[in-house]
Amino acid sequence: MEDIIAFDNPALDRLRKDFPGHHIWRSRRWDGRLGEYVATLIDPKAGVDATVMRPNPVELRAELLREAVRARNLR
Repeated sequence: MEDIIAFDNPALDRLRKDFPGHHIWRSRRWDGRLGEYVATLIDPKAGVDATVMRPNPVELRAELLREAVRARNLR
């Protein structure tokens, strides 16, 4: 599946800048339309769950902040 790098999506750009410990992208639905916002963990210090999916960038940001707290509490 091809990663959706940018379709002039400033929300994705901000998430990527703010959460460098994750690979952040948009999924594609079965019909080819853009789907959920996805964050895949690439730095274990940045989170706990390997993949987090949310329907919009605001909810993904909130979950990634929770992930950061969870990761800090495990150290």
